Amino acid sequence: MNKKQFILGVLLASLLSASLVVGGFIYFNPTQNSNKSFDEIQGSNAKFSSYVNTDDYNVPEGINFIYAAEKVTKGVVHIKAEVKQNVQRSRSPFEEFFREYHGGSTYPKERQAQSSGSGVIISPDGYIVTNNHVVENASKIEVVLWDNREYSADVIGTDPNSDVALIKIDENDLNFVEFGNSDNTQIGEWVLAVGNPFNLTSTVTAGIVSAKARSINILSGRNRYGVESFIQTDAAVNPGNSGGALVNLKGELIGVNTAIATPTGSYAGYSFAVPSTLVEKVVNDLKEYGIVQRAILGVSIVDVNDPRLPEDINLNNGVYVSGLTPGSAAEEAGIQKGDVIVEIEGTEVKNVAELQELVARNSPGDKISVTYIREGKEQTVNATLKNLQNSMEIVKADEAKILDGATFQDVSEEDMEALNIDGGAKVVDVQKGKWQEIGLKEGFIITAIDKVNIANAAELIRVLQTKRGGVLIEGVYPDGTKAYFGMGVQ
Repeated sequence: MNKKQFILGVLLASLLSASLVVGGFIYFNPTQNSNKSFDEIQGSNAKFSSYVNTDDYNVPEGINFIYAAEKVTKGVVHIKAEVKQNVQRSRSPFEEFFREYHGGSTYPKERQAQSSGSGVIISPDGYIVTNNHVVENASKIEVVLWDNREYSADVIGTDPNSDVALIKIDENDLNFVEFGNSDNTQIGEWVLAVGNPFNLTSTVTAGIVSAKARSINILSGRNRYGVESFIQTDAAVNPGNSGGALVNLKGELIGVNTAIATPTGSYAGYSFAVPSTLVEKVVNDLKEYGIVQRAILGVSIVDVNDPRLPEDINLNNGVYVSGLTPGSAAEEAGIQKGDVIVEIEGTEVKNVAELQELVARNSPGDKISVTYIREGKEQTVNATLKNLQNSMEIVKADEAKILDGATFQDVSEEDMEALNIDGGAKVVDVQKGKWQEIGLKEGFIITAIDKVNIANAAELIRVLQTKRGGVLIEGVYPDGTKAYFGMGVQ
């Protein structure tokens, strides 16, 4: 064999070996196709998360987010409010006092700011529920619907104690969200939050109900009669969601989103909504009376697991009665200090938040059954609830002008023009009591409480009823003399 024949034999053997290798690879790997593009290759192996490429696929019954989202989004609005904010450059009211009276430098005391939130249309004729803190002290409110139609809105009424407000736009045949029963909501149930976080309209997020009757001390810590019995969820809620809808998978309103628990100001895992049973009661009152007909039992209460209580209570649920208001519904029903309330109207009471909500759903004059434990024995009595003035009368917004011995009336147009003020509450009578003790005189016009402007007499009463501790009262006498007073409220 010469050299040329040897080289040719080696080449033939190499070609034969290569053919056998390629043929065997194809034989044992028949699905591989070297002619496929990268798109085809990626498409044959990659799938979108939770995506099913078929038209006849049905979401399992009970977790259909699509139905609820489509039903609700057209009934949730974006609210933009222009708010007057007080500019506080003085370190104390006394420094400001001396600036006013002794020729110190002056500066603007108010500035225009804008707040943004959400609202839920609850009737086709334009009634919208939102949070009080979204529209509080607003001089102008603008509502933007899902289809970008814009309207000016009027405030029908507000309730700082529940952080609920009712506003209205002039329109008909609107999409609206139906009320559901938040009592039927279960822990672990899927819910949707719909609102406008960060001005992103019609945003829908999902989560589950994490807890019920939750108190986070955001209302009760500031308002004497604050009601906190929030529905806690892990649906993502951010600034701008306030006043938006929390709905079940039927698309029913079970809460109004109000607050988040966060160290950063943005969503960090939990959000809180006012339950719909309370919201519905509040908005019905605001629509009919302009003010909430708040019913109270007239007891001071703490949770039974409070470490300050006697060790022999031996109960896991309920609220301990630590005191009673003289002449209150509770006292008249025979409830005593030391009793532990365990049920209201047959519904178990686990903590203070639940009792407050169960009572607040009612109106003055309503009778409720109260079950309590005294000396180990369970008893049930009927209590006729009273209002904040310890009576059973219905109070209208324009009649709520008497508080702690002083009588107030709205400021006339002539007084406002002469004194260059935008509103206030004028003292027309002062009887024995705290107002007389602080030196308030007839004719004095209260223009602000704790730097919050007072528009009229009804608003003065409402604001003071939500305060606790000391308050700063600012105002002016008919001759233009400005004055400040400090007063304690309980």
